[in-house]
Amino acid sequence: MYKSILVPVDIAEPELAEPAIAAAVGLAKGAGASVRLVYVRSLVPITYMEFVPAGFDAEQQEDAEAKLAAIAAKIDLPEAQVSAKVLIGSVHGEVLAEAEASGTDLIVIGSHEPGMLAYVIGSNASAIVRRAKCSVLVVR
Repeated sequence: MYKSILVPVDIAEPELAEPAIAAAVGLAKGAGASVRLVYVRSLVPITYMEFVPAGFDAEQQEDAEAKLAAIAAKIDLPEAQVSAKVLIGSVHGEVLAEAEASGTDLIVIGSHEPGMLAYVIGSNASAIVRRAKCSVLVVR
């Protein structure tokens, strides 16, 4: 059924992604699909760059990659079926671009009960659902 499953993960709130990862793994086991975890780092506005220490971006990238790799290492699938990638930009934009570039058939995204801010400006999960060219499973 599915060959490639993409799971966005927020390394600041990994517990939010746990149900989504579990759902993705269950689907992957049944279909022999691969699971790709992605984390999207925020851009540091150019106006703040003079206040950021040298090597900050590289340190943030390494830290994010290590944390995402630790989450990926816990997934109960053969190593060849699991990958992880750290991206930079807007969450929904980068997740959708990665899904399209990697030929993803399913995005499995965790979501929490939306607060007032999400109702006003929207959430990443809802933006992904609205714009994805593949199937999307939202797991609460």
